[in-house]
Amino acid sequence: MQLTLEFGGGLELLCNSVKIHTVDVEPKAEEKKLTMKHLLSWVHTNLIKERPEMFLKGDTVRPGVLVLINDCDWELSGQLDTVLEDKDVVVFISTLHGG
Repeated sequence: MQLTLEFGGGLELLCNSVKIHTVDVEPKAEEKKLTMKHLLSWVHTNLIKERPEMFLKGDTVRPGVLVLINDCDWELSGQLDTVLEDKDVVVFISTLHGG
């Protein structure tokens, strides 16, 4: 399943300063559908190159990271249980900025 992942608000620095990634991610063998929970695990393993604690807390994104799935806040679609479809666009934006 092809997805577009976008990182902003400084999160791109955790992925070698690349903001947009087009990736192929398949559901786990025992699952029929790809969920956000699995995608976050995949991102941690395959994209995050340093300081994963700036992106993840436990098995979800840390507070202060806005997640949009096809321009819709993931809190409206089920968060970790959201089922992803081919060609979905998932955006991660850090809302916390140092000063």
